[in-house]
Order: sequence, then C-alpha cells, then structure tokens
Amino acid sequence: MRPVVLDSEVLACREGDEGTPANGVVLLAQSVPTASWVPCLETIPLGWDVSGLEATDENARFWLDSDRDGRHAVEIRLDEHCDLTGATRIPSDREAMERWERVTQVTPQYVGTRSYVFEGGCISVLFRLSGENRAEPLGFATQGVGAVPRDAVREAVHEQTEGRLELDP
Repeated sequence: MRPVVLDSEVLACREGDEGTPANGVVLLAQSVPTASWVPCLETIPLGWDVSGLEATDENARFWLDSDRDGRHAVEIRLDEHCDLTGATRIPSDREAMERWERVTQVTPQYVGTRSYVFEGGCISVLFRLSGENRAEPLGFATQGVGAVPRDAVREAVHEQTEGRLELDP
C-alpha cells in the first residue's frame, strides 16, 4: 500500500467547532482496534509537513517532513505491541502511558525511537534527524504529537454519523 499525502488537519486531535478527532485519526483507530489511545497532531510548527499516512489491518503510521531534517524525519506508528529491545524506561510525560527511549545512532544523524506503551497498544515516534538542533524536533515529537482516548474517537464517529456507523462494530 502506498502512503497518501495529507494535510495536517486530517490528523488533528481536535477539529471544527465540536473539537472532535479528525477523520485520519478514525482511520488510525480502525487499524489497531485494541488500542485505548490513538495518535494525532496537536500542532505542527513552521517547517514541518505531514507527508503521508498508511493504515493496514495490523498497524498505522504517518510521516512528518522537516525543512531542516528532511523527508520522513519523524514517523509516528500505532501498533498493538512495540519492540522495546534495547530501550530504557524513563518517566512518562503522558498520563496512562509508559515511556521508553532507544537511541541507535548519534552521528552523523540522530536516530532513535520514543515509545509510549498503554493498554492494548503502543505509539512509537521514530526519528531520523539530520539538522544541527536536535532538541527542537524531539520537543515537537513530545508536544506536537498528541493522543486521544479511543472512547473519544468512538463517540465522535457515533455522533457525526447520527448512530449509523460505529468505530468498533
């Protein structure tokens, strides 16, 4: 399956007057029906763009391009399970999630994975940073990439379709 190029609003944690998760977030949720949390975008800073979304019946992911760090500098994945081999558990910055970090390369690129593990799933932020300032993209990965509870996505689907469709039939 080829990734689809998207606008960042398609993955918004809250859109419109109702502040409901965007349609792309619904697609991510459908890919991993066990996941109690679903990744989304809180904000996207200048110089960053969503470059694609791929969803299967096993996992989902989307990519962010950076004008400084290049194409697919950050990949956000939603899976039922994460590979935490070689990762270190550190204090989490997200409620109801364990946070794990693994850096696999420091130079010439800064490469690694930040994983958030929770009931029924895992959100992984894979980064491959080429720019000089590494703190900014990692800060974005922590603050710009959000997560919404599956229950909120389920409720939004039910309300937007006036009960005709369900996220988890």
